[in-house]
Amino acid sequence: MSRRSPQPTGLASDLPPISYVWETPNRRPRRAEWDIPDPAAPGRLTPAMRAKLERIVRRAPEVMVKITGRTKDVLHLKSHLAYITRNGELDGETEQGATLAGRSGLKDLQQRWEDDVGLDGKRRRDGSLSINIILSMPAGTDAVAVKESARAFAIETFGGNHDFVFVQHLDDKHPHVHLTVRSLGHDGRRLNPRKADLQAWRDRFAGELRLRGIAAEATPRRTRGRVRKADRGAVRAMRKRKITPDVNRLAREEVLAGGRVGRTVKRPWEEQIKSRQEAIRRRYLDYAAELHRSKLTADHELARQVRQFVDEMPTVETRRHALRNELSELASSRRRSAEQGRDGDVRDHKRDDKRTR
Repeated sequence: MSRRSPQPTGLASDLPPISYVWETPNRRPRRAEWDIPDPAAPGRLTPAMRAKLERIVRRAPEVMVKITGRTKDVLHLKSHLAYITRNGELDGETEQGATLAGRSGLKDLQQRWEDDVGLDGKRRRDGSLSINIILSMPAGTDAVAVKESARAFAIETFGGNHDFVFVQHLDDKHPHVHLTVRSLGHDGRRLNPRKADLQAWRDRFAGELRLRGIAAEATPRRTRGRVRKADRGAVRAMRKRKITPDVNRLAREEVLAGGRVGRTVKRPWEEQIKSRQEAIRRRYLDYAAELHRSKLTADHELARQVRQFVDEMPTVETRRHALRNELSELASSRRRSAEQGRDGDVRDHKRDDKRTR
């Protein structure tokens, strides 16, 4: 299906939908309201598209919805429930709106979910009992709004089919909620989220926050010009202990090997990343140009913000590029230190030579 409008229809008439820059690249993306073009003018910015574009260029805080793990047996499940409630010190809330307070509430929940596990005769031995999720916002976000949004998100996403419990943690600078959802639904189907589901969850959580007056967005990295994935938690933990993860060691060895043979091996996926980022930047600037041709002052201001946003986008840098630059800078630093050392030796030698005359 063509992304271009066949007929002029006004603002951005000949341009593809701006939603290209924030679509998550997966096989079957779920269409949100800001991804759906106007049938009468497919190239025009709809109000929903414009609102999302404004949030992006004004850098609305990004939500985090992350699956942290799955419980595989009853002991693991009980342990996780004890962890998120701090062994009963924090209150939990269920899909029915019931509050679980203290250790007695925790034990009741653990026993109920354990009994339900015993009724699940079709579960595979390695099948999960629950999926554990964190919903988080940057520091400074109103914690009450985060909790209310998490509750609404959980009810909308899982209510009526999956049992769940959520607990808010306030002992971290980022207000966040731990949400544990039973894998087996009342309809007999198991929860098995895919990439498109996770993006839909992020969009829904961000929408709930906006309903409560909190500026929030849920864009993929590519929308903001970032191409490098965040390091996994295990990798970050190893670095804190001054241990070099295998992924870093192997990447360094690859970069060094390429430097020794005097050539840089091109990676097709890196060319694709670069090409995609160039296309994203062009889309932004194309719409900025169209907005600037408008007669409305608000459009001119948004066009200026879009151009500034593109100017401030980070350079396209993969992990391999970053390592290569890091090693190059390290080599240059060592050369400078060596040259300074030689200069110092020469000066010392000259002073000693003068003293002996």
